[in-house]
Amino acid sequence: MAHVFVTGAAGFIGSHTVDRLLKEGHRVTGADNFRTGRRENLTVALASPRFTLLELDVAREGGLAAAVTVARPDALIHLAALVSVQESMRDPGLNFDLNVRATHLAAEAARAAGTGRIVFASSAAIYGDVASLPVREEAAKLPISPYGAAKLASEALLLGHGVAFGLTVRCQRYFNVFGPRQDPASPYSGVISIFARRYRERKAVTVYGDGSQTRDFISVHDVARANVLAATRPDIRSGAANICTGRATSLLDVLSVFRRHHPEAPPPVFGEARAGDILHSRGSAAVAAAELGFQSEVPVEEGLAELIRLG
Repeated sequence: MAHVFVTGAAGFIGSHTVDRLLKEGHRVTGADNFRTGRRENLTVALASPRFTLLELDVAREGGLAAAVTVARPDALIHLAALVSVQESMRDPGLNFDLNVRATHLAAEAARAAGTGRIVFASSAAIYGDVASLPVREEAAKLPISPYGAAKLASEALLLGHGVAFGLTVRCQRYFNVFGPRQDPASPYSGVISIFARRYRERKAVTVYGDGSQTRDFISVHDVARANVLAATRPDIRSGAANICTGRATSLLDVLSVFRRHHPEAPPPVFGEARAGDILHSRGSAAVAAAELGFQSEVPVEEGLAELIRLG
């Protein structure tokens, strides 16, 4: 079994990734500064003798390097980041610090500790608005937000480190991830968790645009499994893969599921589209299947039903 170091371990995707690693028998060291991560997300993990939690800021010089040097993991999964497109528009400098600079520090920490593999939380935002769907990994990269640009820059930085210093680097280009533990009150929250909260509260949801925009929504359970494969599968090569379902779902489709379960809720309110938001997104899942052995398993409606059931 492997020893895996996870940054952003108490976050939405991070905590599910930690749980999956432990479920498969691996040893995990998790790091989080709890800026947005929540200790309660790690309730199950903290009960495991194979899990160690460190409270540290990965964007602070020296902190992560020291922790990784002590842990000497087989792989580093770097999930700590600023993950809000809208906040990256408001504060591009913070976006650079938490997404690009922190990724550089993670790469240097792995190199110094002799960690052979880095798995990076990239994003479909690197592609921008793509005319031809499904988007494939070799498509032009034309990000339309500082967040997307930072993820693209971080990919280049990490893949360059891989070539220069003999590290295996896997860039996981997440599409629209949803599921339990995605805090609807956070500015980083995805549209589905916000919709779920509003419908539970019997309040109108706000849709920016006309609702016809589409996303490739993928369950966090599938994303966690993809991360574990990228970190632990033997004989894997450096590269990038879309982590997606390959299927498009419109916001109107998502609303219809919630409305079936909450017929008493008021109708949605439609507002102006927001700057930086992509209109249509759907990925090709072929590379992830070929290189990671990954295919999504949780249908969108099943994932939505889980959120509704958990309340």
